[in-house]
Amino acid sequence: MKKYINKLFILGSLLFLGSSCDSDAELTTLEAVNFPSEINVSSTKIVLTEDTAEDQVLLVSWPEVTFPIEAPVTYAIQFDLVGDTSGANAWQKAKRIEVGTDVLSKTLIGEELNKIAVDLGLPIDVEGKLVVRVEAAMDRKVFSNPITLTVTPYEKSVVFGEIYMPGSYQNWAIETAAALTAIQKGVYQGYMTVATGAGPGFKLNTERNWAQFYGAGATNSDLQNMSDTDFVLPGAGSYQIKVNLNTLKWTATPYSWGIVGDATSGSWDNSTPMSYDHQTKTWKVTAVLVPGNVKFRLNNSWTINYGPKNTTDGIVYLDDQGSHYVGEGGTYEITLQINDVDPASTGYPPTATYTITKK
Repeated sequence: MKKYINKLFILGSLLFLGSSCDSDAELTTLEAVNFPSEINVSSTKIVLTEDTAEDQVLLVSWPEVTFPIEAPVTYAIQFDLVGDTSGANAWQKAKRIEVGTDVLSKTLIGEELNKIAVDLGLPIDVEGKLVVRVEAAMDRKVFSNPITLTVTPYEKSVVFGEIYMPGSYQNWAIETAAALTAIQKGVYQGYMTVATGAGPGFKLNTERNWAQFYGAGATNSDLQNMSDTDFVLPGAGSYQIKVNLNTLKWTATPYSWGIVGDATSGSWDNSTPMSYDHQTKTWKVTAVLVPGNVKFRLNNSWTINYGPKNTTDGIVYLDDQGSHYVGEGGTYEITLQINDVDPASTGYPPTATYTITKK
């Protein structure tokens, strides 16, 4: 009996192998993806100074990378020290800048590249070596060959001073006008909120008096000494204001901190905007909350967000997953105080302070 069972087993095995060989199924492997050619940089030797802080100092461009799947490709550039690009921890300390989907170049201004160089540890006013490479990502990440740059960074001067922004938003009272703080020599930056119904006009004064002021010149963006023409903001809302007395230009960029979370009316999808109190330099909002969680984020996006580690110490942390739990529904006054005077060159601070108080 045992002999017949063994014969049947052998016959079954042969039939299985035969059917496997006749199968039309194909064994597939992950297709190799590479950069089709080298990346390019506008210069491999760059001397950075405060005078070139806002100039375009480096253009990195690259060829389109083709993946086997028809889908958008996301590109980023990475900078690192030469000594940190090999070994088990290669590129782990790199400074990464996401460029976007199907974008094939990135331009950096002087202060951006200087911050990268200083953060990576290049000595001030001395030639140092950085390497740059491009990352392409879809179903996996592939990298270009790196290019070595010789970069001389500078030390940003400590600058002090303010200019002032009287306008319709606060009835032209120079004594209580918003102050813009010096972030570079001759460059000032600050924040403000124009309430709905308030006029959009303003001037720029060098002191808290009317001895010298600037108004609009040839265009709304141009500063002209002692011009009677008001500058005009786009309308109600919160803005980051930047004034450059070196170039006699100014800009207003929509900029608003807000609350987000399932305790808020917008839940986790839409932030409730806060208003900037320019006298106390605090973002504020009065809102109806339900039991749930609250966090803070910038410009209705998760790119920059803060969360607390607990509900007691009034501190929020950059990119922290925590949130403030509200146990009782009702009307709350919420404040956020953050030292983000010059995030473009110094980044956002690791912490900020907040209050959530039931009225």
